Amino acid sequence: MFLGVDGGGTKTAFCMVDRSGQVVARAQAASSYYFSHGIELVERVLKEGVEAVCAAADLAPADIDYAFFGLPGYGEAARDLPVLNATPRAVLGHDRYACDNDMVCGWAGSLGAVDGINVISGTGSMTYGERLGRGVRIGGWSEMFGDEGSAHWIAIRGLNAFSRMSDGRLPEGPLAEVFRRHLQLASDLDVIDVVHNQWQGDRSRIAALSRPVAEAAGLGDAVATEILTDAGRELALLVGVTRERLEFGPDETVPVSYSGGTFGARMVLEAFTSALQHRSTRYELRRPLYEPVVGAALYAAKLAGTPLDQPALDALRMASETPASGEDDR
Repeated sequence: MFLGVDGGGTKTAFCMVDRSGQVVARAQAASSYYFSHGIELVERVLKEGVEAVCAAADLAPADIDYAFFGLPGYGEAARDLPVLNATPRAVLGHDRYACDNDMVCGWAGSLGAVDGINVISGTGSMTYGERLGRGVRIGGWSEMFGDEGSAHWIAIRGLNAFSRMSDGRLPEGPLAEVFRRHLQLASDLDVIDVVHNQWQGDRSRIAALSRPVAEAAGLGDAVATEILTDAGRELALLVGVTRERLEFGPDETVPVSYSGGTFGARMVLEAFTSALQHRSTRYELRRPLYEPVVGAALYAAKLAGTPLDQPALDALRMASETPASGEDDR
């Protein structure tokens, strides 16, 4: 029995998979992104989720052969690693687990844990790739000065466009009215109260404004369309640099997949695909095989030295929903 945990900026997903490739149970808990709320948050969220998934499976934590915890922010503050590495022990009551950044879940799920590159774009963005046992991460520098192409990045650019349209610094397009309606603004300046006072700058609530930007683009707003197109190009740039860092040869065709809710916006995926196709090196774009939380469970089995065999993988593939437009995030 293998437990996969995929943390994110919006939620934390839990999935129990057995040797035959059957998803035995699932559960969901709050975000485990602790930078804004303190590292104690991680144990609370993991405890809640592990208890829920074990109850759904009618199992105890001791029955879990191995677990993999993909945690947002893991590795981004070296002083926190001892606490993060020890936290699952308090939740599971044993040491049969490993921790890493949640980017590994996206890679393992999307590509089935084979050599290649996965790009994640949810609340934040980054790439993770592996080649010949070596892993490389690019991006994920936080919403303050990174995470290009992510939902948060799209939302911030959308808010900026709204303010410029309200002032008259940009011609007003459909985006302005979409934001007014979505945020229920009595006056345009009320957006400051909503984002800073009511939401307290909450990362996930701001990121959710990427959806109104996509809606405005669908209504023909040129600025919103440009924002989504730029997002796709930024994500393709992450992939290109990851390829170089992994030292794939110029003649190698590199498998590439994607995960995260931002790819649910058609214009983002189209721009991303087009940017990859116009590069001088070759890529094979693959639809995600499994969602990230299932990838975490597959990775747990691999780390335990007992990877699922092909019949089990096929069974899991048939049972899993295609996550191309899923809400998983960093």
